Amino acid sequence: MSVTLSEFAKNLNVETAFTVLAVAKILKAQGKDVVELEIGDSPFETTASAKAAGEQAIRENQSHYCPSPGLPAFRAEAARFVRDEFNIPAKDDNIVVGPGAKIFEQFFCEAFLNPGDGVLVFSPHFPTFLPNIERREARAVLTPLRQENEFRPDVAAIETFLKTDRAPKAIFLNSPHNPTGGVATDQDLRDIAALVRGKDVAVFSDEPYCHMVWKGRHRSLLEQPGMLDQCVAAYTFSKSYSMSGWRLGFAVSAAPIVDAIGKMINTCLSCVPPIVQLAGAAALMHDQIERDRVMQLFREKVVLLTTGLNQIEGFKTLDPTATFYVFPNVAPICNRLKITSHGLALYLLEGADEKFGVACLGGECFGEAGAGFLRFSCAEPNERLKHALDFIPVAISRTQKVGEYLEKHPKFRLAKPYAVTG
Repeated sequence: MSVTLSEFAKNLNVETAFTVLAVAKILKAQGKDVVELEIGDSPFETTASAKAAGEQAIRENQSHYCPSPGLPAFRAEAARFVRDEFNIPAKDDNIVVGPGAKIFEQFFCEAFLNPGDGVLVFSPHFPTFLPNIERREARAVLTPLRQENEFRPDVAAIETFLKTDRAPKAIFLNSPHNPTGGVATDQDLRDIAALVRGKDVAVFSDEPYCHMVWKGRHRSLLEQPGMLDQCVAAYTFSKSYSMSGWRLGFAVSAAPIVDAIGKMINTCLSCVPPIVQLAGAAALMHDQIERDRVMQLFREKVVLLTTGLNQIEGFKTLDPTATFYVFPNVAPICNRLKITSHGLALYLLEGADEKFGVACLGGECFGEAGAGFLRFSCAEPNERLKHALDFIPVAISRTQKVGEYLEKHPKFRLAKPYAVTG
């Protein structure tokens, strides 16, 4: 290769779930039976009105350019949706559409960050937060989420960041939280708003799992007075409406911020396809009952997997609070087998059995604070979840196979035992 890649490109970290997904697909193509619990995708069909509206849009040739911030009809419906469901005082000009929620991480960073700015990130964290901060040559300041605090954001850590960082400019907040399932309480959000209100500090609030709150209802920082002016909240249709492949999401913020993000969409995406937006608008208008029914099916899966994992010696999982992930502490097992948590995850997939495997992720895929944990998605039929639960204790009992796997993959040897709490 004659052209040198940038340092950013050479060192770019990615979302490991897609890497493990690729390994799982290769093994399945070779004939291995794999229960795929690595990727955060929905096993259900796209909701009915969304499919019908998408088909109708194709028939009506809704296949041309549209305004970069989004179709007026979509923006109006999205504003109504967040007003009605989350008490967010949004109007049409507070909405900007994008291909999913993830892209708004990048746009948020481009909107607010300059080189050297400090960004507080609660960790374990979604893997693409840091690359988007690095794009702007800003600094990620990591602070841990702890299982003993139900993985809630520590308000005191925000106060410390604002007081001690040399250039505090932004906070990344993710609630309901991927990978842990933690949820910021209403009081947490009130306290966070009180700390940042009126300061030159912006908050990115990542809220894809807004309909997967199993205790109470979803709360957004944008409910709090004045937060539209300082916060960008991102939503997606991937989870609630099983539309991951449609690539549709939107962000909510103050009109000047939305206008700036609209310009970014103009310069790199042009627009989100009208066909997709019309399908999403129909979902928001008509598919609430179907959506809520499917969310309860997700909850059943989370309860099934949580209950089953907690019956395995060495697993410690909190009661389900939100999302369709289960995030057990497996430090005792890793210490006994002398394997890292991601090594354990890949062993369950590749090394424990020739004919059967379970795909999941090691917690360190979400930052060092996740080491000693595993993340399981519940995106498989319940019977498949039960097969995984039956297999895991057998797999970790095969100490000889663990040793053989570590011989082939020495990078997964645990150099230092994980701390064991509780």
